[in-house]
Amino acid sequence: MLAGKHILLGITGGIAAYKTTFLVRLLIKAGAEVKIVLTESAASFVSPLTLATLSKNPVLTSFVKEEDDMTDWNNHVELGLWADLMLIAPATANTLSKMVNGTCDNLLVATYLSAKCPVFFAPAMDLDMYQHPSTKASFEKLQSFGNLMIPATSGELASGLHGEGRMAEPEDIVRFVTDYLSRELLLTDKRVLITAGPTYEAIDPVRFIGNHSTGLMGFELAEAAAKLGAEVLLVSGPSHLKVMHGNIRLIRVISAEEMYEAVHEHYVNMDIVICAAAVSDYRPKTVADQKIKKSDSELSITLVKNRDILLSLGNNKRKQFLVGFALETENELANAKDKLVRKNLDAIVLNSLNDTGAGFGQPTNKIRFIDKNLDIKTFDLKSKAAVAVDIWNEILSRINA
Repeated sequence: MLAGKHILLGITGGIAAYKTTFLVRLLIKAGAEVKIVLTESAASFVSPLTLATLSKNPVLTSFVKEEDDMTDWNNHVELGLWADLMLIAPATANTLSKMVNGTCDNLLVATYLSAKCPVFFAPAMDLDMYQHPSTKASFEKLQSFGNLMIPATSGELASGLHGEGRMAEPEDIVRFVTDYLSRELLLTDKRVLITAGPTYEAIDPVRFIGNHSTGLMGFELAEAAAKLGAEVLLVSGPSHLKVMHGNIRLIRVISAEEMYEAVHEHYVNMDIVICAAAVSDYRPKTVADQKIKKSDSELSITLVKNRDILLSLGNNKRKQFLVGFALETENELANAKDKLVRKNLDAIVLNSLNDTGAGFGQPTNKIRFIDKNLDIKTFDLKSKAAVAVDIWNEILSRINA
């Protein structure tokens, strides 16, 4: 749930700050990237060096980077925009009051005011402070702003009193955040299968027939699905790319036949299937056991058809929402529509090699999304990561209709 998320952790000056070392470890273990902003007083309770070591990022405490002889500054706006979510823990009564009133006298509050992402705060203070009307008013006001409060628990406090005011334990904070995110993720409990990359069809032990696909489009689709909460199975032909998200299981194959077998092994359990791989249509009829030596001026290789993965999936479709890809060089729209109908797809993604920046080996793509009703939506040239988001938005708008 947190894999790949940018989490900005704000730590304020309370004794509960010591727990943030454990909190950072849990967030990193969950796959998040963590940046930390400390108030000046928080550095008295927890070591910036320890937090920097655990997070693998510099810990920021002021607007100015002192090591640069005040020639550079920590940009609170960039920090706020970088974050997928901001977590303030512990949140003292002093900082909560500043957040409510916009008292922007330190880097943490300035960053909070710049944040466009969900903001969670975990109060921590002594019993009387926690129950004071001004503190309760801060809780209510911050939540009215859309901030999310992680309630304090009861227990022994630093003063020796016993009661409400203990910051939630790091494990409970992580659980609170992930529970919230799971409610926001549109593909939670969905199983998604995606094919990616080329296939290589062997001629002999050292040569093959293949294509220029890198697999990037399929990998970006898998990453986007995982971020939406899906359980993703990615079946990829030869590619140098690696998966980064913990919700993605990667099966690597080489040939079209291997991809066919891997896809059909898991197809029945899937909710959504996207075939983005550039599968070889043909393979050599005979594969030489030894390297073919150069002899005659010509070499003839007899090719036979591979089994059509997408067609077989369309013929065996039950509950699955099935999406194909069409890379065309001529009669693009007509060919894509024909493929959509003939292979019993719910949608097809059309891209053309005639469009600059689209197709194999490019970091960008330009697509048209066509659904089974032949409704067409055209998108501008974008990064393949952005294209993946567009494709998922189109799919979700149809399965949730």
